[in-house]
Amino acid sequence: MKRTALPPAADAIAGRAATILATPALKLRVLSGLALVPALLTPVLLTPDAALARTATADGAGAAATAVGTTSAAPKPLEGVAVYFKEGKGNPISRYDPSNGFTKIGSATDAWQFSASPDGTRLAWITLDGKLHVGDGSTSKIVAKGAVAGGPCTTPVWSPDSTQVAYFPKSYADNAPLMVVNADGTGARKVGKTFGVCHLAWSADGRHLAGYTGTTDGVYVFDMKTGTSVRAKGIKLANHVQSLSPDGRKVVVHTLSPEAPGGDGGWPVGFRPTIVDTVTGKKVPIPVKGTKVSAFYLADGRLVVRVLGRTHNTLVVLDSAGRELQRLAEPAQTRNQGLLQIVR
Repeated sequence: MKRTALPPAADAIAGRAATILATPALKLRVLSGLALVPALLTPVLLTPDAALARTATADGAGAAATAVGTTSAAPKPLEGVAVYFKEGKGNPISRYDPSNGFTKIGSATDAWQFSASPDGTRLAWITLDGKLHVGDGSTSKIVAKGAVAGGPCTTPVWSPDSTQVAYFPKSYADNAPLMVVNADGTGARKVGKTFGVCHLAWSADGRHLAGYTGTTDGVYVFDMKTGTSVRAKGIKLANHVQSLSPDGRKVVVHTLSPEAPGGDGGWPVGFRPTIVDTVTGKKVPIPVKGTKVSAFYLADGRLVVRVLGRTHNTLVVLDSAGRELQRLAEPAQTRNQGLLQIVR
C-alpha cells in the first residue's frame, strides 16, 4: 500500500489536539499520509546484519515476555518532572516541575519539527528554511543548516545525555543520511543512512535510533556503532515512534491497520501504544488497565504508561516483569497536551 501526500501547511496542523482526547475512546483524527522524498516511496527491506547483535535469547522470546528491560533494585520513584506541548496559540512547550510549576522552553514552529532534551531544559527545532536551532526559552542558537524542512515527521532527536542532536539533511538518496551535531553547533558528522526518518527515538545506551518511514511502511533501527540500519520485525505500518528500550531492542510505536490513513506527520497528542521486540517481531504486553495514550522507557529500563483520566492523566510505572511500582497524577492542565519527555 502506498501512502503518499505532500506535507500539510502549518495552519492545517494547528489545532489538531482540540478533539483528540475529547472522549475516553480516544478517537484519534488522522489526516493524509506523508512522503518526504521520491526515494522513500518504495523503501527497501534491508537484510539483517551486524546490527542484529540485538539478538533473541535462547528461548526465542527472551525479553519479549516482559514489559521492560533489566532494572536495578529499588529505583528512585518518579517526581513528575516532564515536558509537555500544548497545541493552540503559540504552541508552547514547557517543562513541568511539581516544585515550581511550568517553565516555557520553546514553541512548536511552523515546520512542526521539534523535540525536547531528555533533561527537560532545552528544545531542538527546525525552521522552514532548514535551520536547526537549539534553545532554552530565553536564548537560542542555529547549530546546523540544510536540514529537511516542511515534513513534520522529520523531527530532530536528542542524545540520551542531552549533548547532541541527530537530524536529516536534504537528500534524494535511496536512504537518507543521518547527521549528528553537538548541541553547541560543533562536531557535525554523518553517521550512516536509514529509511527510518520519522519521529526518531534514541535509546538510553546511546547506540540505537529508530524511526518510521516517510510512507509509514515500517520502522527501521539504526546502529550508531556499525552504521547500519535494519527493518524492525513485526511492524508493517506505523506513523509514530515514541521511545526505545535502553538496549534499543524494544520500541514503543503507533501501529496502523492497512485501511488507516497515514496521518499528517505531526507529533500526536495521544495514541494507543504498542511495544514490539524488533528482533523477534513479538508484541510485548502492557499490563495496565484503562485507555493508554502513550508510553516511555526510562533510562534504567522501567516503562511509564500514560493513562487517560476524566480530570487528569496518570503515569503508571512498571518494572521489568510488568509489575506496577508507582502511580503518579499529572497536572490537570496537561490532560489534553502532548507528553514529550519524562525527566524524573
